[in-house]
Amino acid sequence: MKVESLIFGIVGVFFLPVAIVYGFVTGWTEWVGALALLLCFGLGVMISSYLMVTGRRVGLRPEDRDDAEVHEGAGEQGHFSPWSWWPIALGAACAISFLGVAVGWWILFIGAGIAIVALIGWVFEYSRGDHAH
Repeated sequence: MKVESLIFGIVGVFFLPVAIVYGFVTGWTEWVGALALLLCFGLGVMISSYLMVTGRRVGLRPEDRDDAEVHEGAGEQGHFSPWSWWPIALGAACAISFLGVAVGWWILFIGAGIAIVALIGWVFEYSRGDHAH
């Protein structure tokens, strides 16, 4: 994960001087752009530091080594819910929320309520007590 950490670190550090230059060019009168660029800096540094810490904890992966074979990356890659309907519900709730921003703010609250229910359902899908599947 050293390469990924380096890429996000470079991207993150790039946005700090860009934000400062943007601030001086606009005379610090337009705060949205400078704040967005500073948030991009923070996000890049945060992801880079997470990948760096995770890379130290996990160690070298097969894709990090030059002498790795293809079969070393085979096997289980994680747990994915193949028959879960909650992502569809969450996507629909986000669509309703974005519709609320465009049409009327009251629709946003309906979408947010559906999103909370869908997110809780997706997170706790496999936590329904003993021997849940």
